[in-house]
Amino acid sequence: MSYQVLARKWRPGNFKELVGQEHVVQALVNALDSKRLHHAYLFTGTRGVGKTTIARIFAKSLNCDTGISSEPCGECASCLEVDEGRSVDLIEIDAASRTGVEDMRELLDNVQYAPTRGPFKIYLVDEVHMLSRHSFNALLKTLEEPPPHIKFLLATTDPQKLPVTVLSRCLQFNLKRMSKQQILSHLQYLTGEEKVATETAAMALLSSAADGSMRDGLSLLDQAIACGGGSVSLSTTEAMLGTISRDYLVKLFDSLLQQDAARLVEEARNVIAYNPDYARVCAEMISLLHQMALYRSEAAIEPEDDWMGEQIVALSARISNEEIQLYYQIMLQGRRDLSISPDAAAGFEMLMLRLLAFSPDAGASTQASVEKKSP
Repeated sequence: MSYQVLARKWRPGNFKELVGQEHVVQALVNALDSKRLHHAYLFTGTRGVGKTTIARIFAKSLNCDTGISSEPCGECASCLEVDEGRSVDLIEIDAASRTGVEDMRELLDNVQYAPTRGPFKIYLVDEVHMLSRHSFNALLKTLEEPPPHIKFLLATTDPQKLPVTVLSRCLQFNLKRMSKQQILSHLQYLTGEEKVATETAAMALLSSAADGSMRDGLSLLDQAIACGGGSVSLSTTEAMLGTISRDYLVKLFDSLLQQDAARLVEEARNVIAYNPDYARVCAEMISLLHQMALYRSEAAIEPEDDWMGEQIVALSARISNEEIQLYYQIMLQGRRDLSISPDAAAGFEMLMLRLLAFSPDAGASTQASVEKKSP
């Protein structure tokens, strides 16, 4: 049997298996259990947060042979057909490739016909914002007066592009980005089920790189397992993502706080020797500054990153709130400037020197150095 990627193998089959999105799940469960069903649902959110997955589970719940329920059996012919992508009553449309009004009219011509097996004929339109204006006009009439056996499930990453006339006829659910902890916990659960050896630091790095998308996290995990030959190690993951050991980041901050220019340049060149993704390195430094600012705030919020927690606490004791904000702003601007730098490595080195030059103690250090050299 051919290998099935983790994102497909572990796709949730019911509402209980979903990670996060409790606010959406609860609303849909209540609607199904009370049989208060709308004719059109719109799921919005960034990529990989569960829009299509929730829509398919909802379709199973509507057409399950045991009846409409928030807990589809997953074993009847109707549920299996939805899972396998061959249900005749679930028509999935990729709006990105079928944008023409002719395609939409062809589909809507069949709306009047009753479903083949279940009580509903369900249209799942993915990336619905890609439809043309004429296609939306063709869809609008059916959305206004749909037959009782029709349900529309629309999914989009960009709801701003949908006409307000369409939005007003749908129940809209906004799916949230996943937190790092949610992604980390799920990845750790899956690697445990798959019996894959992992390092905690590597898993934390993958969950951060997923950037709120569970699907991206699973894809990165698949890639990390392949790169690591069946296991997930920190060194392999860092090389795959173009990042560097966070120990180097701590050394950079330590050199900066000591106002040691020679050592700061040396540590920056140690980073450059790995030829990393400099934008990602800057993002890591910005994240550390954010964690330090939270720790030093009146709320004294403990660092989210357990692996770097001790280093963040130690660095926070040596830096003022004003310095954190200054360095944060310089790093944000510097990260944007990297894209226009003739040489990314030189641009990164200049960014480190800029942090030093604008440090509050830099003026005093420079004056002391001048006075020391004076005869």
